[in-house]
Amino acid sequence: MQPIFLDNHVLVLDKPAGLLTQDSGSGQKNLEELAKAWLKLRFQRPGAVFLHAVHRIDRVACGLVLFARSSKALSRLNASLRAGKLQKTYRVRVEGSPSLSEARLEDYLLHERFQARIAAPDESGARLASLSYKLLEAGKGQSLLEIQLETGRYHQIRAQLANLGHPVLGDRKYGSRKTWPQGGIALQHYRLGFWHPVKQQMLYVQSEIKL
Repeated sequence: MQPIFLDNHVLVLDKPAGLLTQDSGSGQKNLEELAKAWLKLRFQRPGAVFLHAVHRIDRVACGLVLFARSSKALSRLNASLRAGKLQKTYRVRVEGSPSLSEARLEDYLLHERFQARIAAPDESGARLASLSYKLLEAGKGQSLLEIQLETGRYHQIRAQLANLGHPVLGDRKYGSRKTWPQGGIALQHYRLGFWHPVKQQMLYVQSEIKL
């Protein structure tokens, strides 16, 4: 296991598509448990290893996941997440090409039965979801977008882009008719900015771009 960033307080890993971020209750292999085992071996810890994901990314997506290595770090990172100090940038390949090269999307989403649904603003349980995108390239019936996530709703990018008429490549759940040859869907969380819980400064990390 090769960490993107590691110190005594936080760990950042690059999750492959197809792997859960955390245990879903199904007992399936997940990144958090694999990382705990790796930390235990690396630092020769005799007891249990504390590690907790600060956020998750979809199983079918790939990219950066931030973990807290202590309860104090987790509390502070969760507070910074609520304060909007976690900056997540994605790259995504979609079907077709948006009519605007740059735009901000606002929708209301409902989380129901392992899927997000676009809802009316006054619908019970609906939550505002917002993101901005920039078109990086287009051709051969698909486009590469960079996404700046503003809120962290369930399946937000996938649902909002599908609603725009441009589902993520390989994302059958949200209407894609094409497969993504690398496995999973063509969605990568590749850049992360976070407020370090002890150093009290913003740190920025990036993984290798896969799309």
